[in-house]
Amino acid sequence: MPVTRCAVVGVGHIGRFHAQKYAASTNAALVAVADRDRDRAAHVAAECACEAVTDYQALFGRVEAVSIAVPTAQHFEVARAFLEHGVHVLLEKPIASNLEEAAELNRIARRRDVVFQVGHLERFNAALAELADREIEPLFIEAHRLSPYKSRATDVDVVLDLMIHDLDIVLSVVRSPLRTVQASGAKVLSQSIDIANARLEFCNGCIANITASRVSTKTERKMRLFLRNAYFSIDFQHRRLAECRLHGHAASGGERIVCEERSFDEHDALRAQIEAFLRSVQQGAPVAVSGEEGQQALATAIRIARLVEDNAPQLGNTI
Repeated sequence: MPVTRCAVVGVGHIGRFHAQKYAASTNAALVAVADRDRDRAAHVAAECACEAVTDYQALFGRVEAVSIAVPTAQHFEVARAFLEHGVHVLLEKPIASNLEEAAELNRIARRRDVVFQVGHLERFNAALAELADREIEPLFIEAHRLSPYKSRATDVDVVLDLMIHDLDIVLSVVRSPLRTVQASGAKVLSQSIDIANARLEFCNGCIANITASRVSTKTERKMRLFLRNAYFSIDFQHRRLAECRLHGHAASGGERIVCEERSFDEHDALRAQIEAFLRSVQQGAPVAVSGEEGQQALATAIRIARLVEDNAPQLGNTI
């Protein structure tokens, strides 16, 4: 397999990990990292044995593929520039700040015929990946994604920050148009929505109830998918998958639910995401999370966020 010349733009908390994965990949040559913070770029470049630049435009013509991990407000500007230059792009979620920007990025990617993947990392969680080849038709889905408060993550609301992970997964699993959406939430510690709940009803009858909070005292990332005669419980945080089914005979009164649990201890989701991106670039493999899917997740998240904003109580600084 040929080696792809790569770079990472934005090497803060997430981008630094992207750089480390490219540096360790046998399918990539990490040419440089770019960040407006000169010291931060230099530090990560030293870690990964590559060049540091402060202006991402210095990478045009030098790299074939980039990971972009800048703040959400800059996604459109940076991703558009690389796509227009014919560079393959792996863009951290959410795809953009609004649907107009998302649609434009997808138009450019199609016109330039480049790979455009959105970084919905949870798709590469081993517990979820185990279900990828199964034909499942959920009747009801319940998801909880809870996190302690982190001030660095408040550039977007909790729907775009956390809930969008589960929205993307639900949309990819259900594969049916949305019929109705109900949502509520509140601003608790920041000036944007910190806790939200959404109820999604799909045209095929499936219902998804999704809760996201960034004002919790614990971290939890769980989803349960209820099917006819079975359900799956996914613990994304600990990479565990439980499959529960009814066993026994009703006539003898011996029916009981039996659960079989599997753990996936050795798995690097970010590495899997980047290697999938490189396979699409090098071999033409289907894009794991396409720009269109990223746009669909964003559209649903924005719809929910607007409903929450319209109904959210203003709690101020009472905590």
